[in-house]
Amino acid sequence: MNKSRLEAFSDGVLAIIITIMVLEIKAPEDDSFESLLHLIPVFLSYVLSFIYVGIYWNNHHHMFQVVKRINGSILWGNLFLLFWLSLIPFATSWVGEHHFSAVPMSIYGFVLLMCAVAYNILQNKIIKLEGNESILHKAVEKDLKGKISTLVYVSAIPLAFISPWISGLLYIAIALLWIVPDSRIEKQIN
Repeated sequence: MNKSRLEAFSDGVLAIIITIMVLEIKAPEDDSFESLLHLIPVFLSYVLSFIYVGIYWNNHHHMFQVVKRINGSILWGNLFLLFWLSLIPFATSWVGEHHFSAVPMSIYGFVLLMCAVAYNILQNKIIKLEGNESILHKAVEKDLKGKISTLVYVSAIPLAFISPWISGLLYIAIALLWIVPDSRIEKQIN
């Protein structure tokens, strides 16, 4: 099977996800700077989610640069990832509208956790098809960043009920961990 359709479809879905998120930011009815103050939580949640979607787009792109072939299992794994990524606008909107309160923050963390799990499933499906000698397997076999991320998400979800701000800082920390482009695949290619 040709991977180009999978990549094009994924790019389109991610573009739509970002579009939906920005459309959730409603312009104030008033024309004063003060009227923008109530949008600060909405905007901050948008910025964090935009960064997360960008990280997934970047890593998805890198991963598929080394994929030689795909099969039906990989198509379904990719759809599973896109499903969880498509829930980011909902979680983002809820967090922003309710000013980072506990339940929305825990759901946001759950969505991020499931995105990470889905990405890992997709990655493993590709490795299963291409084998342990594949560039992808060699690049990610010691996936410390992925393991740390999963552990932090699992911790941050219940921590939201103790302090939503701690959860938020943990989500930001993981975004910062991944915002630096992951060079593991590029190192394997070179």
